[in-house]
Amino acid sequence: MATKTISIDLDAYQRLASARLNEKESFSRVIKRAAWSRQGKTCGGLLDSLSASPPADEAVIQRLEAAQLADGPPDNPWA
Repeated sequence: MATKTISIDLDAYQRLASARLNEKESFSRVIKRAAWSRQGKTCGGLLDSLSASPPADEAVIQRLEAAQLADGPPDNPWA
């Protein structure tokens, strides 16, 4: 069986280790047992999350509008 080496921070390691059913269970089995969302990210999901977020204040909106106005095409589109 092929393997890959990954790096994780200590918090992630602790969470993974605590999810083992016993000391002999491999991390690969823990990961395979995890419930991962198979649903792709969609625009509808983004809109749902935005509707649950508080509205941006006026200062944020002004900074975003100023950045959009200042945004232009790159000097070299091939770089």
